[in-house]
Amino acid sequence: MRKILITGALGQIGSELAVRMRDVYGNANVIISDLKAKETHKELIENGPFEVIDVMDKDRMAEVVDKYGINTIVNLAAILSATGEARPDLCWSINMNGLYNVLELAREKKLSVFTPSSIAVFGDLTPKDSTPQDTVMRPGTMYGVTKVAGELLCDYYFHKFGVDTRGVRFPGLISYDTLPGGGTTDYAVHIYYEALKNGKYSSFIDKGTKMDMMYMPDALDAILNLMEADSSRLIHRNAFNIAAMSFDPEEIAASIRKHIPGFVLEYDVDPIRQAIADSWPNSLDDSAARAEWGWAPKYLLDDMTKDMLEKLSKKLNIKI
Repeated sequence: MRKILITGALGQIGSELAVRMRDVYGNANVIISDLKAKETHKELIENGPFEVIDVMDKDRMAEVVDKYGINTIVNLAAILSATGEARPDLCWSINMNGLYNVLELAREKKLSVFTPSSIAVFGDLTPKDSTPQDTVMRPGTMYGVTKVAGELLCDYYFHKFGVDTRGVRFPGLISYDTLPGGGTTDYAVHIYYEALKNGKYSSFIDKGTKMDMMYMPDALDAILNLMEADSSRLIHRNAFNIAAMSFDPEEIAASIRKHIPGFVLEYDVDPIRQAIADSWPNSLDDSAARAEWGWAPKYLLDDMTKDMLEKLSKKLNIKI
């Protein structure tokens, strides 16, 4: 039985992954951690073990690993793209030094590690459409630099020390449950909230800018399925391209108008996040993930929009 420690568990991915993993592995077998407890996540914290952990403190992590008999770490503690450009020093420190601590702990205590990468590993020299699994990675952001370096570091620990490291390159993630935390693709979450609350949205990403996106239920499936995949079949451990849908702001607005006909999309482009978006792929080739561990998304744009608006309208108590 897995005994799992999730770092950064109160963030966008972690707060939903923790619930899903506790359903699969049992509440007592999934230990969640973050820099501090948050009142907004009180129910999650009270439903199973919670520990205060800073990934920069390897000794504290080791203490928790020993306390619960951890055999798997899901490392979600990270600074995202837009925030990383504002604080590149912090981005490097958390994303790289924190990961190094996790990998060293895994080496010493024979743990397996899942840590996500991102489409941010790609840059202006990368093919934009159907971006290959193996291609040029010359990112233009500190976040992207840390993710490329992180992939290489995880590969190194697998080949050098036999640490079972695995990861996926997440596109933009869309969720009705938890707001994102400073990424370039955040507009694709905010647009649904504003459509319901105000009937309009001002996008910080420009018209015609396509980016790969994924609905959170598919992202959670990807983590669980890759973690449980047959190790002997895995060639691209760190990390796999995974894809579900690719769209620009106009396309997501058109999908919303099928349910909210009067929805208005405006633009107030943020040059920093737009520059980041322009350096990323339009779409990814995820054939390696499909071949090596059976990756297959369940949600496309209209499916996601229908579910997002239904769930959010209940959450916000707004009738469509």
